[in-house]
Amino acid sequence: MKTVVPASAAHDERVTARIGLWLAVSFGLCFVTGLISHLIQHPPSWFLWPSRPVWLYRVTQGVHVISGIASIPLLLGKLWSVYPKLFERPLIRSLAHALERVSILVLSASAFFELVTGLFNVAQNYPWNFYFPEVHYAVAWVAIGSILVHIAVKLPIVRRALGSDREQKSAAGISRRRLLRTTFLASGAAVVATAGATVPLLRNISVLSWRTGGALPVNRTAAAAGVIEDARDAGWRLEVLTAEGRSRFTLEQLTALPQTSAELPIACVEGWSQSATWTGVAMPDLLRAVGSRPGATVVVTSLEKTGLYSRSSLPGEHTADPITLLALRLNGEVLSLDHGYPCRIIAPNRPGVLQTKWVTRLEVS
Repeated sequence: MKTVVPASAAHDERVTARIGLWLAVSFGLCFVTGLISHLIQHPPSWFLWPSRPVWLYRVTQGVHVISGIASIPLLLGKLWSVYPKLFERPLIRSLAHALERVSILVLSASAFFELVTGLFNVAQNYPWNFYFPEVHYAVAWVAIGSILVHIAVKLPIVRRALGSDREQKSAAGISRRRLLRTTFLASGAAVVATAGATVPLLRNISVLSWRTGGALPVNRTAAAAGVIEDARDAGWRLEVLTAEGRSRFTLEQLTALPQTSAELPIACVEGWSQSATWTGVAMPDLLRAVGSRPGATVVVTSLEKTGLYSRSSLPGEHTADPITLLALRLNGEVLSLDHGYPCRIIAPNRPGVLQTKWVTRLEVS
């Protein structure tokens, strides 16, 4: 015999449909912008990411983190609105019903995994043994796939619920409007409290925003990278390898080349971003100085020997851009060790992890 646990208006299908719609939008934005970030860092042959506008990655990654944070209260609100169904009897009514319950379990588990681990990543806290970017990316496909299947299965109910004008109230439980209002306000408050890491106008009111101090933050220090001694070595040279041969530059020789200044943001995968004025040798000028043409792919190698991002690849769109810099100065001062002394890459519209610090070699394809 089928039994149904009585539900208040807060568990009405219209509540579930409305919260689910907003959750689908926020999670969808999070997935798409996360996919963009993954493709920039691990580009397939068909992928093209432009160097302009300079703020584009700052926006997409900011949207990624903000939409992920907004999804947490929405997911909790949606689960609250449907939890009485978990106590319906019998637990399994048919094979189709069993498959539906398994799909909901996969959806909930993968969505929670993505949002919780993403939140830990924002805080740069990794209490696990797996490689976060790889696992986070793989589970994202599981989550978005299960969401699409769930929407397809529930679409008739969603259409009916969103098209209904009936009003239902209950004195015994939380009202429908109250739950919707509470869920959306919680989601909005979470966004405002943290969005200052990405949106400068909100930094004074984002009480939980991270890395928004006056000085330009760093994710990895010279001490953590183990490069202090090599970076300070008087014998340091920048080695540039081309098809024509090998060139070596001292810091003084790099400083003697034409200098270019540009205001560019550091936009980190954790969601924070901050602009600064960088000065150094424009990559097109450096390529011409060694007999190469701007637009060639350049592989950049750091003094750091063991870091996951000790090497990066600058595609032709960036090496041809006159504000892609081998930076020597930050805000008018010589680079500090933590910011990449003796020189670092600063390219427009790139993730911070690809703005390689402590550069020692450039290989021009």
